[in-house]
Amino acid sequence: MEEGDSPKSLIRAKALELGFSAVGFAAATLPARFGDDLAAYVAEGRHGDMAWMAETLDRRSSPAALWPEARSAIVLGTNYAPGYDPLAATRQPDRGNISVYARNRDYHDTVKKRLKALGRWLAQTWGCELKVFVDTAPLMEKPLAEQAGLGWRGRHTNIVSRRWGSWLFLSEILTTLEVEPDPPETDHCGSCRACVDACPTGALDGDGRIEPRRCISYLTIEAKADIADELRPLMGNRIYGCDDCLAACPWNKFATPTVEPDFLSRVELGFPRLADLAGLDEAAFREVFTASPVKRAGRDRLVASVLVAVGNSGRPDLAEVARRLQQDASSQVRAMADWALRRLGFA
Repeated sequence: MEEGDSPKSLIRAKALELGFSAVGFAAATLPARFGDDLAAYVAEGRHGDMAWMAETLDRRSSPAALWPEARSAIVLGTNYAPGYDPLAATRQPDRGNISVYARNRDYHDTVKKRLKALGRWLAQTWGCELKVFVDTAPLMEKPLAEQAGLGWRGRHTNIVSRRWGSWLFLSEILTTLEVEPDPPETDHCGSCRACVDACPTGALDGDGRIEPRRCISYLTIEAKADIADELRPLMGNRIYGCDDCLAACPWNKFATPTVEPDFLSRVELGFPRLADLAGLDEAAFREVFTASPVKRAGRDRLVASVLVAVGNSGRPDLAEVARRLQQDASSQVRAMADWALRRLGFA
């Protein structure tokens, strides 16, 4: 450590050395408006089946509520921009479209390894206490990223970076170390509504608010109930997550495709055949999606979403796929199999 080097400059350099793409610093507090917005969001029931949002509301409102001893937040972004058209599979009706972030290993594992390495170095260098987070604790990541200058929240409600577009995984370190905050990033969306117009189900209101109960990512991952009848035809073949609003962002033209092997698409998950996915039993599902984010949905939720895609395919030759699942053990799968057959014109 050279004399005159600030903790901020040293931490930033170390984080970039470890493979992080963006680094910002904020106080371990958030303006009250973020907690107020979250409380209103929950009060309106927009969290749907995500009961954990209501259960952790008080702790989620500010980092200081989660860990009062924290003084600074180090907010880190990891680029996962695809080097290909992320929506190409949506134009192949006999295939399923899986969100870019879920086409290989679970990013939580990859990012957490880097976070722990950075945390060990921080503790050894300054003797500070710290806690690391990768989207697994009641911490409002996007407001923190905004406050730390990583980007601003676009109309799709996700972070947009002038350097990395809309393709950043967020993670954080809360620490007792005092670090000078960075200035918050300003909004650079202007009058652009590309993400709003791109949403297949109209889940975005144009003012930076989302109705998750219409969002395909929520419907294919978080929702416990059957997908509403009126939303199924709008989903196309999106079977796990949705990238339409992210892919539409003009700031992506500045993004550099990731070279991280864990984030590169596995061949079999780039354009997976609906017929193959529909045939997965519990054991096969676990084998195919070992160490994958898709395992979070579970076999029944995924196969139900696959059947929605089968119904939307316009391919009568896929009717047999649905017929085989009309007797499935899962009531959710059976219901979507029946719907797929009706949608394809088979009573």
